[in-house]
Amino acid sequence: MQDGVFSGLFGALTTEHRMNMIANNLANVNTHGYKRDTVAFKDTMSYYAHDEIREPLATCRSKPLFPEPKNLARPRLAVSQTDFSQGSLHYTGNPLDVAIAGNAFFKFETPGGEFLSRQGGFLLSGDGTVVTPRGYPVRGTAGNIVIPPGTRNVHISEDGQVFADNAPVGNFELVTVTDLKALEKQGQNLYRLRKGSSASERPIEPNEARVAQGYMEKANVEVVYEMVNMIEVQRLFEAYQKVMQTSDSLDREAISKVARRT
Repeated sequence: MQDGVFSGLFGALTTEHRMNMIANNLANVNTHGYKRDTVAFKDTMSYYAHDEIREPLATCRSKPLFPEPKNLARPRLAVSQTDFSQGSLHYTGNPLDVAIAGNAFFKFETPGGEFLSRQGGFLLSGDGTVVTPRGYPVRGTAGNIVIPPGTRNVHISEDGQVFADNAPVGNFELVTVTDLKALEKQGQNLYRLRKGSSASERPIEPNEARVAQGYMEKANVEVVYEMVNMIEVQRLFEAYQKVMQTSDSLDREAISKVARRT
């Protein structure tokens, strides 16, 4: 079987994976705080035997003893990455809608442990605790943030401090990580450091990020860009199909000619 079949097959599988990521990005275009996924590729080289020979040696021969090295490039999917670039801020006017401008994350308490997120549309539980729409408490620097009953005005400063009728009741625990590439998605727009990673959480530095009350961060997904990528991937998939079909036709023709001669 020719190498063209394997190359076409791998290319088709790769484009299928890319299509899944593009579809997921488009599906979350209206998810606040969502960060788009991208793919990265690398070249793996298939070496011929003479590729390891470093000839000629100027002091020994004037002509090369072996042919020039020829490497066969085979692109491979290296890793999927999350694009953490800033999304635009959308004004809602809701005092419990909070967006982060800068490199920082909120911390949520879930039954599965602590997670990071950029989604800042919060609610109040029955006891006044600031929670996510799924009911996860939002971590403050001194524990959960609780708004006293009967509070008429909630103000959140740019550094994340929360005031209830001008009285401080807590401060959002805003953190970042030493290496954003070490974060992996856990579903529900939550992130956690990848196991075995050397990266770690750290508090944000002054002026590294700010909080905007009454705003929500939109997904950093450009619909037109993703649609263009989708069309490109569809065309690539068709091309890879053609490569496999052509390679298969050549194999069949070669086999039939050999059979007739024998």
